[in-house]
Amino acid sequence: MNHPSRRAILAGAGLALPLVLLPGCATTLGGDPIVDGLRRLLTLSSQRALTRLVADNGYFNDPDARITLPGMQEGRSGAMLGALLRSAPVQRQLMLTINRAAGDAADRAAPLILDSIRSLTFTDALGLVRGGPTAATTYLERAIGDRIIDAMFPEIGGALRQFDGNSILGPVLGAATGIDVPGIQRVVTRQAARGLWRAIGREEAAIRAAPSTAGDPLIASILSGSGLLR
Repeated sequence: MNHPSRRAILAGAGLALPLVLLPGCATTLGGDPIVDGLRRLLTLSSQRALTRLVADNGYFNDPDARITLPGMQEGRSGAMLGALLRSAPVQRQLMLTINRAAGDAADRAAPLILDSIRSLTFTDALGLVRGGPTAATTYLERAIGDRIIDAMFPEIGGALRQFDGNSILGPVLGAATGIDVPGIQRVVTRQAARGLWRAIGREEAAIRAAPSTAGDPLIASILSGSGLLR
């Protein structure tokens, strides 16, 4: 499932902010340089993480983000379902489908993340700059809260509904009486959200470890402390 408009937003995320904040210099247009630098750091970290995850099999190929099969409480069809789910072909199909859906769900969540960064207020910007490797990501995650789940939930549900009568799982899932599909959808969505935040945090940590890799003098300045933290 492709959403060109959201992918276009993602592709342009690294351009929209610098156009306002002039990345060619370490100054800003009247704003707090630490706050502006944090916004740039979060935008760049999110853009890099999302670009990886929304690519083909991005979630599946990322060990930090990959979604594992949730436990299923089976009813009278439990034995048959359990045997089917233990087969390698079925497990792979289910894993690929769920992880591809997670990529689409991350794509759907991209505007929420980027808009939240633009409107984010910082109660202790200097503390976040001096914080741990993923301090800014953790702050953003808490600010967005469960809205990320709401944004990603529909895509995961759509993936689970793909297992109709024509799929390898269709007949058994159709006959099973104790499968909590909405529950599975919630579990998978939360896994997808956690994987997304881990990926963003990983990118933030990488930039903090080597600020010059951001390609942005302001980010490098606030992370190195040159002139901005005095």
